[in-house]
Amino acid sequence: MKKIPDYTVVYSDNDVVVLNKKSGLLIAQDRYDLEAPRLDLEASEEFGKLYAVHRIDKDTSGIIIYARTVEAHKNLSMQFEERKVEKTYHCIVRGKPMWEKLSVDLPLLPDGDARHRTVVNKKIGKESFTSFRVLGGGSLYTWIEAKPKTGRTHQIRVHLAESGFPIVCDPLYSGNLKPIYLSEIKRSWRGNEYEERPLLARLALHAYKISFNHPVTGERLTFTAPYHKDMEALKKQMEKLFHFEIEE
Repeated sequence: MKKIPDYTVVYSDNDVVVLNKKSGLLIAQDRYDLEAPRLDLEASEEFGKLYAVHRIDKDTSGIIIYARTVEAHKNLSMQFEERKVEKTYHCIVRGKPMWEKLSVDLPLLPDGDARHRTVVNKKIGKESFTSFRVLGGGSLYTWIEAKPKTGRTHQIRVHLAESGFPIVCDPLYSGNLKPIYLSEIKRSWRGNEYEERPLLARLALHAYKISFNHPVTGERLTFTAPYHKDMEALKKQMEKLFHFEIEE
């Protein structure tokens, strides 16, 4: 079986590298698993030393920025701190929301329980805001766009779970790790149920788009990360079956 690449290059220059990573790969060292595979170390073989300026979860796929110099790292980190970076995520949730758009501002406390989960805490939680929009779907699953204005750990995952629509295959917040099978969503499916493979069997969250100012030129840059094979296959099936189209 052909190995899926750990990352593809979206953009690179002397100051910045933008990569599209697969699910299951850390973007920097983790305090709980020091030996886990890391994107920064792997990509450094191609680009030299890389400096992380933001994080996405290990199980989230999609776009990630690294700085290539100390000066670029300082500039980009400040842009994140000052909320000048715009981030867009796409995900699949269980169920069908009654809303087309939703704003969630529940305050969050990272590492708030024994499982190191982020929890809602209205007393000491940090300000957290995410806007959501329905992109399409059926009765069992819905494709959602998420735009976090703040950058709390697991923010999108918690805000959706607290709203009653956990992300598919979220090991921490959904309570349901059941993969998505074509036989679930296609009424005319006639395959062998004992041999069927899931369309998607990992956290259905993808860092899709990011906009930021180039740390040297100041030019506003926007990049998108194409879906990986599993999410792309599911998208095509759902678009065809439920008559919607996700904007690329």
